[in-house]
Amino acid sequence: MTDSTTADAGRDWARPVVHWAIEARDVEAQRAFYGALFSWDIGDGPFAPIEAGFGGPEPGPAGHLQASDTSRVSIYVQVRDLRETLDRAVELGGTITAEPFQLEGQPTLAFITDPEGNPVGLVQQ
Repeated sequence: MTDSTTADAGRDWARPVVHWAIEARDVEAQRAFYGALFSWDIGDGPFAPIEAGFGGPEPGPAGHLQASDTSRVSIYVQVRDLRETLDRAVELGGTITAEPFQLEGQPTLAFITDPEGNPVGLVQQ
């Protein structure tokens, strides 16, 4: 049996996800979409800041790696009501790509794309 301290002695520490970005062709339209959909206050400037919300998982954002036909970055946003958020996303120019579903032992999820086609996962609070 290997002592985990000895086995990890040469390993560097894991780097956590500490930031995410949404790239947009029409920044003002995307600002309006995300601001209205998730109540985000989005700042100004070439790198418009989006401050962390409250009530999310601690200690911060987590992620995963999955096989796909495309390469892209997705974000997952916790919402209070999936149906209401899906309906609102469509009203704001988004598209529903997956209706609510739940995998065993996991939260209920749904997926949309924003008006520019970027994928967004919705996680039931």
